Amino acid sequence: MNLKEEIYSSAGGFMQLELLARQIVEGYISGIHKSPFHGFSAEFAEHKIYNNGESTKHIDWKLFAKTDKLYTKRYEEETNLRCHFILDNSASMHYPQVNKFSINSLNKIGFSVLSIASIMQMLKRQRDAMGLSIYSDEFEFYSPEKGSDRQQYRLLDALNKSLEVKTGHKETKTYTFLHQIAEKLKRRSLVFLFTDMFQADTEEAALFEALRHLKYNRHEVVLFHVMDKKRELEFDFENIPKRFTDVETGAEIDLYSDNIKKSYQKAVKEYVEDLKLECAKYKITYVEADINKNFDKILMAYFVERQKFD
Repeated sequence: MNLKEEIYSSAGGFMQLELLARQIVEGYISGIHKSPFHGFSAEFAEHKIYNNGESTKHIDWKLFAKTDKLYTKRYEEETNLRCHFILDNSASMHYPQVNKFSINSLNKIGFSVLSIASIMQMLKRQRDAMGLSIYSDEFEFYSPEKGSDRQQYRLLDALNKSLEVKTGHKETKTYTFLHQIAEKLKRRSLVFLFTDMFQADTEEAALFEALRHLKYNRHEVVLFHVMDKKRELEFDFENIPKRFTDVETGAEIDLYSDNIKKSYQKAVKEYVEDLKLECAKYKITYVEADINKNFDKILMAYFVERQKFD
């Protein structure tokens, strides 16, 4: 995906965010050649795999000629997806520190915000309802699912405000807010959670209990595990004396990175594998979201989950 760098400006920030999201989506769609979503346009909402016994009226024969597979066009009025985004806006999500919000220099919160805005572009094309919850050490924002243009701009504005730099050191108890959100979601929805999954070891069981609560009422839950893989998983730092600071608690430690690199990598790898197993256990889709990669994996996850949601 070749995107020229777009710099965020405070004036009309959410409009700039929408522009970037539109570029990401259009770049992704134009790059799909052998996909069932090839030919995506404003005429219809999406392609759907043809099932034996269905009417052949809406089979896309041009796509059949290209792929030798049968897909039908599902038109906008046939879609009724409800999607709710949950954004972790804790201090750790603002790592690494960036001077400006730029497509070529994203921290975890910036990557998450652009990911959500991009999926919202897809929902807008299909006239689906979208809602948003944002939490940190407090419940910052909530809006139930609606399908209007006004709703989209309201959510973009909230996402834009979440990019502001966090100050102070406060711990975030994710599970408390997930329970609150679960209570608010009354109708079946596709739930996308963007978080770096940083919490105390003693809170892991409580977190998955909250995720199970989100599965109530047959919601489909997708966990986007947002990370700076190079630093947070591989611990790729120059081997000189460094002071590492916990951005949520303020705890500090001085060390040479090579002294703990292997043990750190082993511990983190085990944690991620356990996380994947727990997600599989509760039928929660786990998606690794590396901020150093492009957005293709995020958008493909949306397409796959949308198919499963039917």
